[in-house]
Amino acid sequence: MQRGEETTRLLARVPLFAGLTQGQLAEIAAVAVPRSWSAGEYVFREGDQGDTAYLVRDGSVRITRQHPSGRVITLVEMRSGDMFGELAMFVDEKRSASVEAIEDTTGLAFLAGDLKRLLLGNSEMALRMIENLAHRVRAANERISRQSFQTVAGRVASVLLAHAEQQQRDGGPDRDVLIPSTRAEIAQLASSSRESVSRFLATLERAGVVTCGRGKVIVRDPRSLRSYIY
Repeated sequence: MQRGEETTRLLARVPLFAGLTQGQLAEIAAVAVPRSWSAGEYVFREGDQGDTAYLVRDGSVRITRQHPSGRVITLVEMRSGDMFGELAMFVDEKRSASVEAIEDTTGLAFLAGDLKRLLLGNSEMALRMIENLAHRVRAANERISRQSFQTVAGRVASVLLAHAEQQQRDGGPDRDVLIPSTRAEIAQLASSSRESVSRFLATLERAGVVTCGRGKVIVRDPRSLRSYIY
């Protein structure tokens, strides 16, 4: 498969581009610029000026924000087919979060100017992308609202379940899913303390839901995590 066709197939998986025709996806693929980052390298930092959106091809990145107290909070991890920084396509503003490669990662960059030229020449494409972006904002608001009312147990279970389901979507097993994350990393994603996460993981381990090791958690039956999410 040629690189342009591969990129078009990847774009078709992106919610922001849902409903676009193959021709429209090909136009977007034509302005995509390949990028790569080593593990630990920052794509951009909170406060940087933003004029580019990014799509993960292979690997993974974490999106973080710094709390006024100085503590760094992980908002979400993104993998193949996930897009970030997309607001830069529509408005010129400073980055509201930092993005760091968790592992060696490849991706695609979309300069705001290139995409704006495409959208100005294709009103149907522009309307579809704005609708999709509105759906993403609504979903993000709902997720934040749910998390604000969740217990620590619910937030940690949600993080573990999200990891497990992502691996399953990538062809991983239905049971005994290995999550290569430390307690500190899980705590960041769950907006909790390492101590609280450790206590809840111990509860899950006693219940036979997970098995914990150094720098990893094996989720025996991901579906059982749902009973802890409320």
